[in-house]
Amino acid sequence: MTAVCIRGRGAASASEQAATRDSSSDETLISRIADGDQLAMRKLFARHRVALYRWLLRLVGDEASAEDLLSEVFLDVWQQAASFERRSSVSTWLLAIARYKALSARRRRTEAELDEATVSAVPDIADDPEVVLQKKNRAEAVRQSLACLSPEHREVIDLVYYHGKSLREVAEIVGIKEATVKTRMFYARKRLAELVAKP
Repeated sequence: MTAVCIRGRGAASASEQAATRDSSSDETLISRIADGDQLAMRKLFARHRVALYRWLLRLVGDEASAEDLLSEVFLDVWQQAASFERRSSVSTWLLAIARYKALSARRRRTEAELDEATVSAVPDIADDPEVVLQKKNRAEAVRQSLACLSPEHREVIDLVYYHGKSLREVAEIVGIKEATVKTRMFYARKRLAELVAKP
């Protein structure tokens, strides 16, 4: 009889733990946000803001713009939570919204701003010997090489390696076929290897 009581308490405890986990899942938070739950919105924001901010920063290259776009993403989430269809994970949905916002912001920039940003991003090839030695650091070489990739190639590398997204999820976020993602990954890796191998 005692064993049954202990087992009963353990089962209740396990089901309570499962209920707690379920109540804080991204999907549950989205449902609660759709009902106007501000606490759920704060939890979702706290959970995803850093990853989304970094993604936006890499896409737009400007901290202030990335902050503004992050606010816009979560405003959209607040307004559109009821339209979330659960065809993908919440993080994939958020990244897709962020990407759309970033691309729209980039299109709004004037040509002069784009040219200035491009010129400032080009590395100075006339580095002194000390800087050349510092650039031998592999992590730095990879970071610089990523900046040299085309936006399309950089985007898929970023989503796969920095956000842990599958090829299927990348295809959904970017709005292209999975086969195209595979092709872009192949050429991006090949180009990265070439760039990192350069002395």
